[in-house]
Amino acid sequence: MSSPYHGIISGNRRRSHDEVAERADRIASGLQSLGVKQGDSVCMLMRNDIAFIEAAYAAMRLGAYGVPINWHFKPEEINYILKDTGTRVLIAHADMLHQLRSAIPQGVTVLSVPTPPEILANYKIDPDHLATPDFAASFESWFVPFPRYDGPAVPQPQNMIYTSGTTGHPKGVRRNAPTPEQTANAERMRGMIYGLKPGARTILPGPLYHSAPNSFGLRAGRLGGVLVLMPRFDAEEFLHLIESEKIDTIFMVPTMFIRLMKLPEGVRKKYDMSSLRHIIHAAAPCPADVKRAMIDWWGPVIYEFYGSTESGAVTFATSEDALKKPGTVGKISPGAELRFIDEDGCELPPGEIGEIYSRIAGNPDFTYHNKPEKRTEIDREGFITSGDVGYIDEDGYVFICDRKRDMVISGGVNIYPAEIEAALHAVPGVHDCAVFGIPDSEFGEALMAVVEPQAGVMLDIADIRKRLKTSLADYKVPKHVEIQSNLPREDSGKIFKRRLRDPYWEQAGRRI
Repeated sequence: MSSPYHGIISGNRRRSHDEVAERADRIASGLQSLGVKQGDSVCMLMRNDIAFIEAAYAAMRLGAYGVPINWHFKPEEINYILKDTGTRVLIAHADMLHQLRSAIPQGVTVLSVPTPPEILANYKIDPDHLATPDFAASFESWFVPFPRYDGPAVPQPQNMIYTSGTTGHPKGVRRNAPTPEQTANAERMRGMIYGLKPGARTILPGPLYHSAPNSFGLRAGRLGGVLVLMPRFDAEEFLHLIESEKIDTIFMVPTMFIRLMKLPEGVRKKYDMSSLRHIIHAAAPCPADVKRAMIDWWGPVIYEFYGSTESGAVTFATSEDALKKPGTVGKISPGAELRFIDEDGCELPPGEIGEIYSRIAGNPDFTYHNKPEKRTEIDREGFITSGDVGYIDEDGYVFICDRKRDMVISGGVNIYPAEIEAALHAVPGVHDCAVFGIPDSEFGEALMAVVEPQAGVMLDIADIRKRLKTSLADYKVPKHVEIQSNLPREDSGKIFKRRLRDPYWEQAGRRI
């Protein structure tokens, strides 16, 4: 029986850890020649690909911030991030560059990465868009002549992740480069939360532009085991890869559990899951019955954390915790502190519901890139909030009751209705609108838009959706759109969104 492969796998491509390290060093030298230095940003617009990992490692080697851009974004959304970061370099899959000619600011060097065959097999991509565009250089040809970077070791910051913006623009979470002590603390925490150990055999079914998959994937790729990148999540292919590559550690989101449970029982039983040791999930609430079914299938190897890009993982739950306290997100993580605050700013005792504030003493602090005032807005005596509401019980278990008033989490993706409402207001004939989340059996939540037309105007739902798609990523376009006159309003004249939203959740028997 052959020994399992060690390296990074994507589709039929396999690259050893030594090859990845050499390529990353050459890319780092190339980036340095373009003027990239410690504290700068390098933007990456790619689906899951080995080149993404290498580019991120190269930026980190220079002490620069790798900035993953959500590849669903439209040109104007991408243009905003390129400008906001002040980046000198954009590294992107070739097919994505063809729509971006006018979106790339002056002075940005564009490097075109060949779109790999496994991506082409999983997405509808125009074959005419696979060549390197005339405003870009071929990535593979560009970095090869450079020597391996041998500059001084510098603190390596985490990638700067842009979170969805509550007021239309995303915010870059720029964390200070860690001290050696903070790095050691982070390694211990990642070992506990992510389950990542030297030699770990891992698979990444989620996108590298998201915070937790990014952190998980970049760490996993350096542990000497295997990191399998999936171009997109396919339930049965996922099971096949676990069995064939003897995967033991995975980061997932609850939508993936739901899709796995929808497979016929015969398909689920066909694959050997005995290699699994540590499955960590986060990003959205997991229905208690789904969690229980997954534990019954895979055993007590499923763990959960609660946190955010800003806070890190502030709670941690084992399978035993989930069975003992259905619905919990676990106990407070080592080194973390939580406070539950009422509307008057007072700290609440166990059992009482309040807004959750947290801090992890050993974490490097962060700011919002170019928006330090936004960091101040969420801070209270060194504790920060993401607006979630919950409580801690007498046994020390934390429960999330509700979320930021408006944010929608669909399939683990944070979506802020304010941005979509702004786009709807630009549609001719729209008087007012409200966007909110409603229950969805697969994604947890789906977007609903209720649109009030101007007097005497007939609005067409298909036309509304088509117009939204010109300026918003497809996942931000509401799955459900309704036209209604005389929307319910508060005394101030503001739409009473809760009256529109609550009936859907009452029928579902849950609030998030």
